Amino acid sequence: MAESLIDIRKRIASTKKTSQITSAMQMVSASKLIRAEQKVRGYQLYAAKIREIVTHIASTQLSLLEEHGHVSASDQVLVDFHDMLIERPIRKTGYLIISSDKGLAGGYNSSILKATKDMLAVDHASNDEFVVLSVGGAVADDLRKSGIEVAFEIRDLNDQPSFTEVSDIVVKAIQLYRDGAFDELYVCYKHHVNALISEYRAEKMLPLTDLDSHEAVGYEVDYLFEPNKEEILEILLPQYAESLIYGAIIDAKSSEHASRMTAMKSATDNATNMINDMTIQYNRVRQSAITQEITEIVGGASALED
Repeated sequence: MAESLIDIRKRIASTKKTSQITSAMQMVSASKLIRAEQKVRGYQLYAAKIREIVTHIASTQLSLLEEHGHVSASDQVLVDFHDMLIERPIRKTGYLIISSDKGLAGGYNSSILKATKDMLAVDHASNDEFVVLSVGGAVADDLRKSGIEVAFEIRDLNDQPSFTEVSDIVVKAIQLYRDGAFDELYVCYKHHVNALISEYRAEKMLPLTDLDSHEAVGYEVDYLFEPNKEEILEILLPQYAESLIYGAIIDAKSSEHASRMTAMKSATDNATNMINDMTIQYNRVRQSAITQEITEIVGGASALED
């Protein structure tokens, strides 16, 4: 049955309201994305500096160990004097998975879930070989439905999370590693490339095996250590690992805002196309109704003349 003019007008009005909502949500997400990108840039400056300091201090500590014969001078990687730098036999692997709590972000959460499940299926023979922690509820809920236990999680993060807001799970992840609950930690998230592109990453955060003594070569600043380098590293190394995890969280937030902005733009564009199509349909039905009325008038006039 063909739609009446009233029905089409109602559909056009309803779609216009939806378009206004999605357009507003697109602008809100764009504003949040700009702020998130600024936060990431600020974090990158901090991360570079703390890595520089940690590498320099650890490198000088390695030199002292070499002098006492505890490590060979030919070793390139900073190891063997702190538990967060030592590679252990892998009995269990920890995964911190970052997703969102909200929807309307296109395939953001579903792509993270699929990539994570595929990775776990390939790398592990059973669920006993890994421990999962979660930021955001979307993936955590799906994993539980699949029979995968989530050991610890946080939900309902702000759009621009502070370190204090995520410190519970960050500190928990590092403590579980140091307690031997797992022997390596990967953070799985969507890395923000630009407003249109994001890529899934599973970055190894612990142990800190990527600190290289070569990075300290040519470093001109020297320090006076109080009380000593060992105690300073005991504080700095966990803080450095915490900063890496926090950096992944705010990077993932940028990707989430970008995905939501893109999804709302697509929804707005689709609504605009639907309105154009319905407007054409409305004009055709209206023209048909006008033609029908003219035909009836002409037919009535002809009948009177006869």
